[in-house]
Amino acid sequence: MLAACSSAPKDTAETPVADDAKLYGPVVGERWNLLLVGTNERLSLPETPFFRIGKDGRVSGHDGCNRFTGRVQLGDNERIAFSELASTRMACPDQESVQRVTAMLENAYRYLIDHDRLVFFGPDSRVLGGWRQAN
Repeated sequence: MLAACSSAPKDTAETPVADDAKLYGPVVGERWNLLLVGTNERLSLPETPFFRIGKDGRVSGHDGCNRFTGRVQLGDNERIAFSELASTRMACPDQESVQRVTAMLENAYRYLIDHDRLVFFGPDSRVLGGWRQAN
C-alpha cells in the first residue's frame, strides 16, 4: 500500500513537524480502535482495526486483516498526514472493507478529538471515519 499523490491545494498556514522532531499531542502514544467508517457504518472484520502513533513519527497497526506500518506527520490546526504505509499481504475474506480502512488513513487530512473519540476528515472536510481510544 502506497500513499497516493493528491491534487488538493496545500495549506501554507500549516507547519508539519520536522522529520527529526518528536511528536506529541493527544493522538500520540494511544491505541485507537476503529469505530465507524464515514459517519455511521460499522465494519465486520476478523479483527478490530487499530493504529498507534509513536513519538518517533512511526505508525503501526492492523487494518482488520493485515498488520501495517508507516510514517505520520502532525501539524498546526490538527493537521495529520500518513505516508509510506506498507502491510503484510494475508488473504482477507472482506478485502473491500480492509481497503476502506487503509483509504481512511491515506486520505486523512485533519483530525478532531472529543473525549475518547478521534475523527478523521478529508481535505474537503468530509468525515472519513471515527476511532475510539482503547482503555
